[in-house]
Amino acid sequence: MKYRYEHILLLLLAVWMTGCQFRQDEYVNFTEIPAAGGLKFQVIGQNERDLSDGLPSNCYLPDGTPVNEWTGGSDQPSEESDMPGPRRTNSVTGAGILQELLKYGNQNQIIEVVGTYPSIDFEGNPITLSGKVMLPKNGNPKRMIIVSHYTVCSNAEAPSSCFSLEGVLVKSGYGLIIPDYIGYGVTSKEVHPYLVMDVTAHNVVDMYLAVKPWLESVGRSADDPSVDLVGYSQGGATTMAVQYLIESEYSDADDINYIMLHRVFAGGGPYDIQATYERFVTTDTAGYPVAVPLVLQGMIKGNKLNMQLEDMMQPWLCEHMDDWINSKRFTSAQINKLIGTKVTHNLLTPEAMEQTSEKVAELYKAMTLNSIIAYDWIPKASVYMMHSMDDETVPYTNATHARSHWKEANITYNFGHYGGHVMTCLRFIYTVQELLANEEAERRKYEN
Repeated sequence: MKYRYEHILLLLLAVWMTGCQFRQDEYVNFTEIPAAGGLKFQVIGQNERDLSDGLPSNCYLPDGTPVNEWTGGSDQPSEESDMPGPRRTNSVTGAGILQELLKYGNQNQIIEVVGTYPSIDFEGNPITLSGKVMLPKNGNPKRMIIVSHYTVCSNAEAPSSCFSLEGVLVKSGYGLIIPDYIGYGVTSKEVHPYLVMDVTAHNVVDMYLAVKPWLESVGRSADDPSVDLVGYSQGGATTMAVQYLIESEYSDADDINYIMLHRVFAGGGPYDIQATYERFVTTDTAGYPVAVPLVLQGMIKGNKLNMQLEDMMQPWLCEHMDDWINSKRFTSAQINKLIGTKVTHNLLTPEAMEQTSEKVAELYKAMTLNSIIAYDWIPKASVYMMHSMDDETVPYTNATHARSHWKEANITYNFGHYGGHVMTCLRFIYTVQELLANEEAERRKYEN
């Protein structure tokens, strides 16, 4: 009986896939669609969003603040810049800036599909990860965008649990694929290998490779088969690592896993992790305090270094690692308040502050290994890179090092005084919207 039931189910599924796909304007509950044999992306939940009234309350900014609690008053640009980039807004409030993100596009109805897929952990072992696919409610997406998210600390901020800020791009008709990363979603009990670039890039690409055939099976493939990459902060560096991985291993058009890159958008990224750490030490200031334990834990555990966190971090901070950070209970904004200091030597041991010590030398090797600008590679696809000179979280030196390293690449650099890290994130996403809209307008003009 079970044998006959399974065959009948497969037969019905085959009929549905070949001749009974839903109309472009018809709502589909993906959780009720049986998974076709061999699909790696498994749906575990679905939600519908309406952005007509603004961003949802469970949308978080890069500093862990919910959007409905952010004012943005102290995060304004320190001076005007005549460099090309995002438009200024007349409002000086955070709410006004956020409203600008909702300006583009008219598809306010968004479907969020949460699912799992297979990948590898930082030791190369198989692991099941989670993430979210965001689609316009009606019709196929214009093109899929792979989003590498910025730093999150609580599981509530993980893409599978919240509304990612980049979700506003769906309003313009694009589809998004947003992995949780190891340590969030279904793997929330695991330690997140922060800024371990190779494994995180593989996790991101693996989700795309799992979602692509799923989209085909449910009749939601994008009109344009190429993909865009978008990422800010941690996601900015990860996005460049994803581009490297795609161009190194998935660029053969004859390969079944071929990925056609259209355009890449990277903002505010730690492309040079060692330079970022050195900035913490030389200025004795950590503008984003939680980054210190995150970076150290990521480098030490993610690269299996011969040292302990206790060698590098003050005892009081080590004592709170599991409760504050690894529990995934607190947002980065809450953890920064719990830490209560931005003075680096209050966070690090004397040996960690000494740049010539043996432990720091070993740490620097791991940081270099995971710094995307240290890769022997020149980006091929077109890149738009943005960074604010006022960034208090990811030092501006990351941007200048990227520009120096990638002189021969097709990269449009937009470096100016755009305010702090959060404000620049909003301006970055707004600019992505604007650039995509301008590109579409030019295409339509050319076609006509």
